[in-house]
Amino acid sequence: MRRFFTAFLFFVIGAALLQAQEPAKQDKGLTLTTVTGKRLHIKGTENGLDIREYRGKILFLEFWGTHCPPCLMSIPHYIDLSKKYKGKLAVLAIEVQDTPADLLKSFVTKHKINYDVVDYRTGMPLVNYISRRAQWRGSIPFLLIFNSKGEYVTSQVGLLPEETLEGVIKTLEKMKTEKGNEQNNTTPAKPVAK
Repeated sequence: MRRFFTAFLFFVIGAALLQAQEPAKQDKGLTLTTVTGKRLHIKGTENGLDIREYRGKILFLEFWGTHCPPCLMSIPHYIDLSKKYKGKLAVLAIEVQDTPADLLKSFVTKHKINYDVVDYRTGMPLVNYISRRAQWRGSIPFLLIFNSKGEYVTSQVGLLPEETLEGVIKTLEKMKTEKGNEQNNTTPAKPVAK
């Protein structure tokens, strides 16, 4: 019994040490390359993600697949929104059905996708990181939304209508504007009476 307890204690301590090291590993960040060759520099933060190339933009991060009908239906929405909100919205789609990178690149070209797409093998470190943090269990499409500061806002399994996605963008933009106005809103000093 004593040996069992000692072994169990070492197991618990070892697991705690591994968990304690996880944020340190993520602090180093990772670099992903999209199917078109764009490099993305990503770090996990306490409240979300810091993707250098997307700073200041709302981020839609979607796990999707080329053989998933609802995923395919979302592509035109993201294309339209990427055009309409250029400079304000970034879309990053990670293909999780393991379509080979060369076929995925052809798919992106054929469908005129104007946002960033990463193949599964390249995106695996980020997929694993998100899976642990967001409790993702494999259903697709799986969308995570981050505000312009990289802070996690919400996630959704399943297809969302374009109107809903646009509503989210408008709400986050409005919140950003209102917050900016609050920070810049200073009450002028009253003149000193003589």
